[in-house]
Amino acid sequence: MDNLSNISVVKELLSRHGFTFSKALGQNFLVNPTVCPKIAEMGNAKPGFGVIEIGTGIGVLTNELCKRADKVVAIEIDERLKPVLEETLAEYDNFKLIISDVLKVDLHKLIKDEFEGLDVAVCANLPYYITSPIIMSLLESRLPIKSVTVMVQKEAGTRLLAKVGSRDMGAVTVAVNYFSEPRLLFNVSRGSFMPSPNVDSCVIRFDIRENTPSGVTDEQFFFKTVRAAFSQRRKTLCNSVSSAMGIDKPTVFKAIEECGLPQSCRPESLTMEQLISFCESLKKLI
Repeated sequence: MDNLSNISVVKELLSRHGFTFSKALGQNFLVNPTVCPKIAEMGNAKPGFGVIEIGTGIGVLTNELCKRADKVVAIEIDERLKPVLEETLAEYDNFKLIISDVLKVDLHKLIKDEFEGLDVAVCANLPYYITSPIIMSLLESRLPIKSVTVMVQKEAGTRLLAKVGSRDMGAVTVAVNYFSEPRLLFNVSRGSFMPSPNVDSCVIRFDIRENTPSGVTDEQFFFKTVRAAFSQRRKTLCNSVSSAMGIDKPTVFKAIEECGLPQSCRPESLTMEQLISFCESLKKLI
């Protein structure tokens, strides 16, 4: 179904199925006809690839993915969209829909069962409230995938694209740069959606690294400590980690000093190497 960017068609389709938008799920459906073909083209939807799509909407991006990739498995949390998608994607025999929360799906098993012999990419249009948890889960799970292409609100994109050691960084910045090479593909105006949100969006691709930065002996502890470090952004590294992890300040201070860092340093001022060094020192002291 190729006319899913026509607002009149979309309204008639949704009305016929009795569908209303859910603010709780952050639903804003794309109606700009130029956006989804670009996401599909730049998001590795091509022969030899299988694509996992997170969040289908009415299938505008799904339609473009199915045209290009060998197989598409979409994970959609809103069961009300199932009959809509059965209509809009009826022509494709390379499409499978899973109604579930992506954070509850065993993606390793899904990839093994559905994409044997194919390279795999992930494409997603993520609502703001769930952006970081989903991206962190995709990256930390070490899935056998080539890339993750996401459309996010610009505010979230700023943090995802920030350089480690810059003011805009957060815990998700560290994870993104640890596991991948992030790249801004293009911006998307708020008028490209129905209903129109109050902010603009951007499309980012994370190309998964073959080798992650060296020096981390316990990834689970590393990311637990990073999350603790950025849990209270106005505090120093010592205060944030001590408070969030329940470790006494003298121990955290010692770990900071062993790395040659000032006691008053803040997490956003540290490079990837310094963060790794601090986490390794702290792990040995507790």
